[in-house]
Amino acid sequence: MRIISWNVNGIRAIYKKGFADWLKKENADIVCIQESKAEISQFPDELKNMGDYNFYCSWSQRKGYSGVAAWTKENPNSIFTSIEKRIFDCEGRVLRFDFEKFTLFNIYFPNGGSSPERLKYKLDFYDYLIEYLKNFKSKPIIICGDYNTAHFPIDLSRPKENEQNSGFLPAERERLDKLTSLGFTDVFRYFHKEPYKYTWWDYKTFSRERNIGWRIDYFFVSNDCLKDVKTANIESSVLGSDHCPVSITIF
Repeated sequence: MRIISWNVNGIRAIYKKGFADWLKKENADIVCIQESKAEISQFPDELKNMGDYNFYCSWSQRKGYSGVAAWTKENPNSIFTSIEKRIFDCEGRVLRFDFEKFTLFNIYFPNGGSSPERLKYKLDFYDYLIEYLKNFKSKPIIICGDYNTAHFPIDLSRPKENEQNSGFLPAERERLDKLTSLGFTDVFRYFHKEPYKYTWWDYKTFSRERNIGWRIDYFFVSNDCLKDVKTANIESSVLGSDHCPVSITIF
């Protein structure tokens, strides 16, 4: 089974760049996207009717903001758009799928860079999610998405220069430490120890051409699931967004 996760930075924009053709070509079992910036009525009809796929989405109460969606070939046993906290649910950041063998969370974690208030919101989101997962009784868990945090210095081009910037603050990185301590593993780093592997590049500074980037898009899996993960990759050749897709094969 192949699962892909991608922050598309606007589904309507990336649809015009050939997203539907890419989706068909990849033929993955599950495709999760973040930052769709669209209500279900704003998704192109082609994407809501993709042959063998079931389509699901969750969107923010604020127009043109946040949002997650997914295409799955297997019918989930259940689907949730809530983590039971209205202040987070109202931004449409979570889709949860319960399948026979595992539970999958597709999450667009908040960005904390715009203000102290948004940084607090981001940290509160992490804290709430970690407590939620502590009490979550389930089969193996996979959490994919844009985490908006680089965990270690190897995960961004210029760690020293960014120590005081949101996305690499000690408090943010500590939340990923807590997720790891809870029994989750960043599967890309489990398989790949080499540097210069990134998933996001700043459009404004043409950073992608120079590979001046950040690795902030992840698959974290519960450790009871780790043995079933066969590969983990960054699909850096795929264009269309300031992020690129990440993928795993499992089972």
